[in-house]
Amino acid sequence: MKGLVRVAAVVPEVHIGNVDANVDEHIRYLRMAKEQKASLVVFPELSVTGYSCADLFFQQNLLKAAEEGLLKIAEECPAGVTAVVGAPLRHRGQLYNCAVVISHKHICGSVPKTYLPNTNEFYEKRWFDSGKDVDTDDIGRRVFVSADGVSFGVEICEDLWAPLPPSNILATAGCDLILNLSASNELIAKREYRRELVRQQSARCLCGYVYVSAGCSESTTDLIFSGHSMVAVCGSTISENTEYIDEDYIMCADIDIERIRADRRKSASFRDSLGLGFNEVRREELRDTTLLLAAAEKTLLKIRRNPFIPSDEKERVERCEQIFTMQAAALGRRLSITGGKVVVGISGGLDSTLALLVACKAADRYSLPRENIMGITLPCFGTTDRTHDNAWTLMKALKITAREINISDAVRQHLKDIGHDESDHSVAYENAQARERTQVLMDVANDFGGIVLGTGDLSEIALGWCTYNADHMSMYGVNSGVPKTLVRWIIQTAADMPEFKDAKAALIDILDTPISPELLPPDENGNIAQQTEDLVGPYELHDFFLYYMIRFGFGPTRIYDMCRIAFNGVYDDETIKKWIRNFYRRFFTQQFKRSCMPDGVKIGSVSLSPRGDWRMPSDAEAALWRKECEGL
Repeated sequence: MKGLVRVAAVVPEVHIGNVDANVDEHIRYLRMAKEQKASLVVFPELSVTGYSCADLFFQQNLLKAAEEGLLKIAEECPAGVTAVVGAPLRHRGQLYNCAVVISHKHICGSVPKTYLPNTNEFYEKRWFDSGKDVDTDDIGRRVFVSADGVSFGVEICEDLWAPLPPSNILATAGCDLILNLSASNELIAKREYRRELVRQQSARCLCGYVYVSAGCSESTTDLIFSGHSMVAVCGSTISENTEYIDEDYIMCADIDIERIRADRRKSASFRDSLGLGFNEVRREELRDTTLLLAAAEKTLLKIRRNPFIPSDEKERVERCEQIFTMQAAALGRRLSITGGKVVVGISGGLDSTLALLVACKAADRYSLPRENIMGITLPCFGTTDRTHDNAWTLMKALKITAREINISDAVRQHLKDIGHDESDHSVAYENAQARERTQVLMDVANDFGGIVLGTGDLSEIALGWCTYNADHMSMYGVNSGVPKTLVRWIIQTAADMPEFKDAKAALIDILDTPISPELLPPDENGNIAQQTEDLVGPYELHDFFLYYMIRFGFGPTRIYDMCRIAFNGVYDDETIKKWIRNFYRRFFTQQFKRSCMPDGVKIGSVSLSPRGDWRMPSDAEAALWRKECEGL
C-alpha cells in the first residue's frame, strides 16, 4: 500500500560510558531494522554514550570516542536505512546534547537539544549548552527531506515538555514526522502523562510522532528508566511498548503519510500557521534517501474494519452513551422551539427504533411527558408479523402515544390513480408506499401539533438509500450523523439503560431482525423477502468506504487496498471491488437528495450536511472515480 513510512523505535542495551559496546548495539539493531524493512530508525537520547554519564561528559576521551563511534555507525549503517542516534557533540568550545542523522554512510546533520532540564534529578546545564541559537553548517535545527518527499524534524526529550516545543515550528515548516530521542526516567503516573503529551502533540501538529526513551539498562544511582516508546499519528497512538519497565527491544510501525497530509489540507488553522515566519528553518536534502515503503510491501498498519466503532468494549459503550446523549440534547433543543411534540414512524427496524429511543431520552431530559411522543406504525404490503409486533411492543413498553394506520388501501388507490399495476413490483410500487407513509406522518404531525422526526442514518444518506420526499424528508434528522454500523451498538447500549428495561426484550429482537425496507411482500413463510444488504451491499463495507473517502479524501485505489487488509478472510477481492464500484456510483448520483436534506445533529468528523461538512454539486460527474474503480 502506497504512502507509508515504516519507522523503528529502538531501545538498545546501554553500557554507560562504554562507547564501543554501545556502537556495536546500534549496528546490531540497524541490521535488525533492515531485516524488518524499516527505513527510519530512532534511538534514545545520548544513546552512543549513555544518558547517565554525568560528569564523564567533561572527559575528552568519552567525547572523542563518541565522535569516532558516530563515524563507525555511519560506515556500518545498512543501505536504505536512515538512523537518528543520540550523542554529545563539541562545537566552538561548547558541548551539545544532539540527535545525529545518518544515511547512506555519512552524517547528514545534527540537531541540538533546545531545553535543558535543570531541576530535581536533572542537571543538564552542568554539562550542555542549549542549541536554541546554534545555526551553522555543522550543527543546527533542521528539517530533513528525503528524496521521495517525506520530511522529518527532531526534538529531544525536554523539548516536548516545554511551553514552546520545537516540534510546533518543525511541523509548520513542513515536517510530516517528528522524532523525539528521550531519556525520561520513570516515576509513578509519569507514563500516562507522557503518553498523553505525545498523543496531544501529534494532534496539535497533525503529524506522525515517534517517541523513543532509554531503557532499564540506563538506570543507575537514584534513577530508573523504563524504555517507554510510542508512535502517535494525528492524535491516535498506533504503537506502544507494553512492558512498564522494559529492557532492550525494537518496535516497528507504519505511519500513513497520506493521512497526515489529508488532515493538514483540511485544517485552515494549520495552513494559516504556515505563514507565521517558520519557513526559515533550515532544510537538509537527503538526496539519496527514500523512506516510503514500496507499494507491494505488507504493511504493519492496523486498519480496523469498523472505523466508526471503538474496538475496546468500555470505550465503545462510553462512545455510544455520548452519541445518544448528543442526539437527545439536540432534539430537545429543537422541541423547545417547536412546541415539545414529535411524531415518529415506527417500523420495527433499527433506525426508527433509535429515533424513538432518542425521543424518549429527550423527553425525559427536558421534563416532557412521553405522551408528547406519538409513534405510528404504518403496515403495508411488505410488513411482516415480526416487525409489526416489535413496533407495537416497543411503543407500549416506552409508554408513548401509539397509533396504527394501515396504508394498504390508500396505496392501492394511489397506484390505481396513476395507472400502475399492483402486481408490478418495480420502483413505483415501492416508493408509493414510502411516500404515503411520509404524507401520513406529516399530516398527523400537523393534527398533533408536533414535528416529524426523521429516522434515516448517515449510511443511507451516503448511498441515497431513501425515497426522495419520503423517508428522505422530515422536520429533523436525528440519526443523520450516525452510520448504520454504529446504530446497532447505540441501541444495544440503550437496551442496558435502566430507563429502557421494560423495552429490552423488544430491542434485542429488533437487533436480530434483518435490515429491510419491507416494501415487497413477505415470502411464503411470512418472512422478510427484501434484505437491504443484498441490494446495496454490506453496510460494514460501505461505512468503511465512506469514512476514508470523506475523512481523508482517499481515492478508490487507496481505500480498496486498505479494505483488503481490514477485511482479509471476510470478503474476497471481487466482492470488495463490486461494492466499492456500487458505492461510488450511488454516492455521486444521489447527491441531489443530500443537497436538500433536513437539519440533523452532527455527531462525528464524517458528516454529509449540505450546510457545513459536504458541499458537493448535485450534477458532479463520477467519471474520474469510476474509472479508477474499474482499474482495480
